[in-house]
Amino acid sequence: QVQLVESGGGLVQAGGSLRLSCAASGRAFSSYNMGWFRQAPGKEREFVAAISWSGASTRYVDFVKGRFTISRDNAKNTVYLQMNSLRPEDTAVYYCAAALAGLPSPLRVEYRYWGQGTQVTVSS
Repeated sequence: QVQLVESGGGLVQAGGSLRLSCAASGRAFSSYNMGWFRQAPGKEREFVAAISWSGASTRYVDFVKGRFTISRDNAKNTVYLQMNSLRPEDTAVYYCAAALAGLPSPLRVEYRYWGQGTQVTVSS
């Protein structure tokens, strides 16, 4: 069992930055690939970024490439999402999730554990 708690969301103006954190507790955080997803009102939850258990491999959805960076610190049991050049369309609840093994995946079904989410609102 892994418990995930996101933090760092808030209100920011377009062009600004936020860093989300996801703190994990429970079993063997370093065994899990980690992902960030987001869900805007009335929309499906969508993949944003993922990172392998070691941090050596990352994957991003096209619309955040060059703006968002995922990273992790296994000593602190924490994964981060640095978000720069934020746009109003980035407004959503952001969730972190944990998946066992394999390559960093964009597929929701591969993630076993989920956090409760943190709200990000970008004003124009």
